[in-house]
Amino acid sequence: MDKKLIFRVLGDYFNLTRDMDDETVIAQNVRSGAELKGANLWVLIFAILIASIGLNMNSTAVIIGAMLISPLMGPLIAIGLGLSINDFELIKLAVKNLAFALAASLAASTFYFLLTPLDQAQTEILARTSPTIFDVFISFAGGLAGMIAVTRKVKGNVLPGVAIATALMPPLCTAGYGIATGSWNYFFGAFYLYFINCVFIFLGTFIVVRMLRFKKVVFLDKVLELKIRRYIYAMITVTVLPSSYLAYDMITKSIKQQRIEDFLSREVLSLGFVVVEKKVIVKDNKTKIEVSSLGGDITNELLSSLNKKLEFYELADAELSLKQVGAARTDIVAIKTAIIQDLYKNNEEVIKDKDKKITLLEKELSTSRMSALPSEAIHSELKVILPSLIHMFIYRTVIPGSTDKLLVAYLQTNAKLSKVEEDRTREWLRVRTQSEVVKLFYEKVKRPLIQASLKP
Repeated sequence: MDKKLIFRVLGDYFNLTRDMDDETVIAQNVRSGAELKGANLWVLIFAILIASIGLNMNSTAVIIGAMLISPLMGPLIAIGLGLSINDFELIKLAVKNLAFALAASLAASTFYFLLTPLDQAQTEILARTSPTIFDVFISFAGGLAGMIAVTRKVKGNVLPGVAIATALMPPLCTAGYGIATGSWNYFFGAFYLYFINCVFIFLGTFIVVRMLRFKKVVFLDKVLELKIRRYIYAMITVTVLPSSYLAYDMITKSIKQQRIEDFLSREVLSLGFVVVEKKVIVKDNKTKIEVSSLGGDITNELLSSLNKKLEFYELADAELSLKQVGAARTDIVAIKTAIIQDLYKNNEEVIKDKDKKITLLEKELSTSRMSALPSEAIHSELKVILPSLIHMFIYRTVIPGSTDKLLVAYLQTNAKLSKVEEDRTREWLRVRTQSEVVKLFYEKVKRPLIQASLKP
């Protein structure tokens, strides 16, 4: 087949100018959408309140509704268009409105979370505090799709879909929650996610406008035109370079984290160890992997062999530290028994006679009964945010020598959990069961090993 014919056919299919609206009409629509005054401002405030309530109620449907009615996409698209056509006035208008929208959104969400009696961080809030590289890809693709939709004569349902996918509202509401509760790690994590979304949305918009070859603003004063163009390029550089570095850093960390997970799964877990706790410490371009485990015997020869294998996972700069924190048994009954034994041993010094021993055991039995948790309800709720969950076992007690509540959770899943899923599950269990410390164990199984739900 003729190559020219192939390119002609492909060009016809991928032609973006076929149903494109007039440039003047597009610019007017974008300028109108960048204005956050009057009705648009009220809609923004109400959308923020709806999203905050949805986060507070842990309702995905309510959050999606708030994202559909939010007008936050307008200023971002206007910035991208302004950067592309050298329209400095449009950029100033969009930046001013976006800054005002940010302040109004933070004020409204903070005000709501200061008033609400429900101050626990639900899973929908926790999901907006740990941005990943996938958020960068979603925002960039959303910016591309959003600008293409704006330039069409028939807009369709693309913009509402972009508003939902890029999720500008929930991070702002979560940032307001962080301010209201003094949880600054939530605030910075959520605001970072909002910043990523903004930058890559108008970067995608910028690229689409340049592809469509919009006419640039022409200045009669060439000196002024050159000055404004320099301002615009400086603004692009100041905005894009830091976010590009953050994206690159995020990609690098994600890849390294995946290599560490692969190493532990193939080299450590395969030896019969159960990872109880894992810390990755990066200092002076050196990575230290501190692993606390149950099961197996740790020898210097074994540790040396594992460290040599790090190079095969492209982790030559890393060092593994493997520590034994419990008995070699890894089954749930053994874990539960070990906890009871530790409780008894730590209190044995204060037991003087048989009566005191009986009293202590009765107290532990009473505590165990009081620590009963609604396993079935928690299993059903956790299944919503962790679809790979098959079975679970949870047991709560008190850490010896303190009043802190310890929750031991063992999960069976049909898929390997990512670092984000592990952290999110651990934090959700801590909040849901009101425990100070959560020890999470999980095992990927092809078929259930537990045929019935276990209760403590």
